[in-house]
Amino acid sequence: MSTNTLNSIHHHYHRSLRRRHSLDCPHASLFLRPTSRTSTTASLSHSSSFAVTSAATSTPATDPSTSTSLDLLRQHLSGKDLRQADEETRRLIIALAGEAAVKRGYVFFSEVQFIPADELREIDALWRQHSDGRFGYSVQRKIWKKLNRDFTAFFIKVGWMRKLESSEVDQYNYRSFPSEFIWEMEEGPPEGHLPLTNALRGTQLLSCILCHPAFDGEDDEDGDEREGVEESGTAVKPLSKRATPFQTNYSF
Repeated sequence: MSTNTLNSIHHHYHRSLRRRHSLDCPHASLFLRPTSRTSTTASLSHSSSFAVTSAATSTPATDPSTSTSLDLLRQHLSGKDLRQADEETRRLIIALAGEAAVKRGYVFFSEVQFIPADELREIDALWRQHSDGRFGYSVQRKIWKKLNRDFTAFFIKVGWMRKLESSEVDQYNYRSFPSEFIWEMEEGPPEGHLPLTNALRGTQLLSCILCHPAFDGEDDEDGDEREGVEESGTAVKPLSKRATPFQTNYSF
């Protein structure tokens, strides 16, 4: 009887050990079976990677500052928005001068030669068309040549300088940009008043534009008029030789 009791205790002990082992060590299939959480994470990771790759390989948008389309200039001129037309003309000149000018934000006079003649003629033609022939580079060129290429006299003639009313002698000062320039046709801007060319670094830039091959053959039709003579017949003396000099400061 004691033997049976010992066998019963031994059998019960081994059954308890097997049960504890099965609870402490789950079946291997529980580790290998992928959970829904792991699957979802992998799917999201793949989607995110695809999205990043797609964004990196997408075509970048065109920089509007490099556009050479004349549509916006035409729109501003048609709407008589001379202020915006002047700004767009300046942007076009920079864009046409090349990548270095675009990055810099302004044009060196040595880069004017790279501006295509056809595009410069088109810009000029739009200005003349929408101003009854009063504005444009070719118009400015004719005025400049008639004044013996004297830039100070030219600035006065096209209204980029104004006479000081309080002075007893002829004295002129440069207009403040943009408030003192004339942006409305109804105000009667002088011939050649627009477009403006920044002469902050001197007159070489404007000189190169006015002498651009685009305007070859655009010489004065009135060949019998002597250069340096105004319509009244009074000769225009270079201002640098006048009795009242003024400081050069091309600030626009």
